[in-house]
Amino acid sequence: MSPSSKSFLLDLLATPSPSGFESKGQNKWATYVRTFADRVESDAYGNAWATLDGGSHGRSIMFEAHADEIGYMVRYISTEGFIYVDRIGGSDVAIARGRRVDIFGDKGTVRGVIGNTAMHIRNREDEKVPKAHHLAIDIGASSAKEVAKAGIRIGHPAVYADGVEELGTNKLCGRALDNRIGGFIIAEVIARLSKRKSRLPSTVYAVNAVQEEIGGNGAAMISNRLMPDVAIILDVTHATDTPDINEKKHGSITLGGGPSLTHGAANHVEVVKRLIEVAEKHDITVQHEASSRTTGTDADVIFTQQNGIPSALVSLPLRYMHSVVEMAHLDDVEHTIQLLVTFAESVKAKDEFRVKL
Repeated sequence: MSPSSKSFLLDLLATPSPSGFESKGQNKWATYVRTFADRVESDAYGNAWATLDGGSHGRSIMFEAHADEIGYMVRYISTEGFIYVDRIGGSDVAIARGRRVDIFGDKGTVRGVIGNTAMHIRNREDEKVPKAHHLAIDIGASSAKEVAKAGIRIGHPAVYADGVEELGTNKLCGRALDNRIGGFIIAEVIARLSKRKSRLPSTVYAVNAVQEEIGGNGAAMISNRLMPDVAIILDVTHATDTPDINEKKHGSITLGGGPSLTHGAANHVEVVKRLIEVAEKHDITVQHEASSRTTGTDADVIFTQQNGIPSALVSLPLRYMHSVVEMAHLDDVEHTIQLLVTFAESVKAKDEFRVKL
């Protein structure tokens, strides 16, 4: 990874983008890909996509990731100045108490803490995971008027204040790797394809979609607009190589073991077959997962658009998903980029991804 690429990755990861409020991250992503894409466009809700034009008779390929992250939203402000929240997406309230948060208000970012009553004085009998409405953010205000003076009102979003850092050998750890690291990967794919001596016959779209964490809304909008001939969805998956995970139930995925290919559900057998072929041809180690019903990703809404888009999910192994210590291996990042680049290079004008009867 080049120094400029790594700098962009760390900057993108540090930029808050809760679902429905992704514009800051999208602007940084668009600025970066604009330097090597033929076009960068956006739609009404903030989906952003970069295009590399191919030949007039080639196929169209969409690489899609989601730009948003989980978080919280201000739901109620008490007369004493405590701020109560609801979840944005799958925020894990079990890890919420005692954490710093950033609230994005009308006057800028306001730091707060989610209160945690000291163990000495709280009732510890039959303790349970709190509900979201039990969480109270303290910004140091003593009244609702002080909260309003700070620029905070109902409806403002918040995320944990934790950032990203390098940990151990070739590993990143922090908040929101799910899935802004996917946005980085598809940007790098476009960058590398743009440096080829000759253009691909295929037109390639790199799509950074909004609102995946709350239902795949952005992916449905943009895939219906672009209707590519084939789509590769890039997201994260659970690395199951940490203590107390039942591999018989959750599968066996290793951090550093390469990108994971999902079989079943939205995943088109011919697209998955092509991914396996190019991985073998280019000595890219891949892992495998089963999905008998749904993938829980944007793939679920992309493959059903109009008459159907042949799709496949490629996943980056991630430890501790939906926490502030999500961990990814940079070797997996590089191998995923290589897999997507070689897939794009393999698609010819005559290729049809169809189930043949």
